[in-house]
Amino acid sequence: MELKDKKIGFVLTGSFCTFSKTIPKIKEIAKMGADVIPIMSYNAYNLDTKFGRAEDFRKEIEEITGKEIIHTIQGAEPIGPKKMTDIMVVAPASRKYNCQTST
Repeated sequence: MELKDKKIGFVLTGSFCTFSKTIPKIKEIAKMGADVIPIMSYNAYNLDTKFGRAEDFRKEIEEITGKEIIHTIQGAEPIGPKKMTDIMVVAPASRKYNCQTST
């Protein structure tokens, strides 16, 4: 699939253990020429966990995309009605992801 110039809403949810695999995918999509719109759930945006600090994740994502992260309901409300995206990615989207850690 050609992603150049596609507007992709990339939503990160609260499965923090997946961020180390998910954030590189955001970078990969951006390198393919997509216009990535970062969106995070409340918990993903705000909570520090044993997998990392929320501030560090936010900073990395904003550097990759060049955009502020949409992280409130009010901020996300216009996405559908204004047709702000061609594609929406929600990651992770499976309750079966197994977060194995040594900690």
